[in-house]
Amino acid sequence: MIAIAERINGMFKDVKKAIKNRDASIIQDLARKQTAAGAKFLDCNVGTAAADQLSTMQWLVESIQSAVDTPIALDSQKIEVIKAGLEVCKSEVMINSCKADDDQLDLYMPLAVEHNASLVALTITADGVPQDIDTRVMIAANIAAKAMEHGLPMEKLFIDPIILPVNCDQKQPEYLLEVMRQIKLISDPAPHMTVGLSNVSQGTSQRELINRTFLVMAMGAGLDSAIFDVLDTEIMDAAITADMLKDKMIYSDSYLKAARM
Repeated sequence: MIAIAERINGMFKDVKKAIKNRDASIIQDLARKQTAAGAKFLDCNVGTAAADQLSTMQWLVESIQSAVDTPIALDSQKIEVIKAGLEVCKSEVMINSCKADDDQLDLYMPLAVEHNASLVALTITADGVPQDIDTRVMIAANIAAKAMEHGLPMEKLFIDPIILPVNCDQKQPEYLLEVMRQIKLISDPAPHMTVGLSNVSQGTSQRELINRTFLVMAMGAGLDSAIFDVLDTEIMDAAITADMLKDKMIYSDSYLKAARM
């Protein structure tokens, strides 16, 4: 499981306060804790915490890099903010994210190739999120084809099939599992798949349990990455154990500890 840690985001009160006060210690503490918890990427999102998102993104990236070597996922809907972050990134990086419209893919994929970055591409277009399996898989196939066209390796491509809240449509989780199974068949090698995990439990009363259960179910359908709270020990333990049971890591009595090293 490629765990993308979600907590360095200006939507959280502590991060918003740190951005306002330019208090790097809070950002660095989160970076260290999430790295120790097993994060493979640290999501970095200014959110609405600053008017000047470009310089704030650079400050966040520099604050993180002064504390850990963990790769950063630059998270913004504005390509100018992504570019500002790329200017100061010193190691492996992920761009999170772009929509599946051809004009967006033709903009973001060359940028990812230029910086040897991974790219998260969402199965959403100007028409919105499709509500049938075939259309969503077709969009994923087009994303993969575009990646090949632009020379973006499949191991650098992360397709996000978009999970919607279960309390809005209880059929969504099972529907998405079938989408995931089919996306794994669209190319060889297949692209990675990721989701914003907390979306599935948005507005529910049992968020942690729903997130944890769906993550393990999705891993069985081919999901190999997710954006979630890696500081939630139970969900990290569940993800690591699922990987072990799928023979993606060697079992030992200390497998949970080993996976976090």
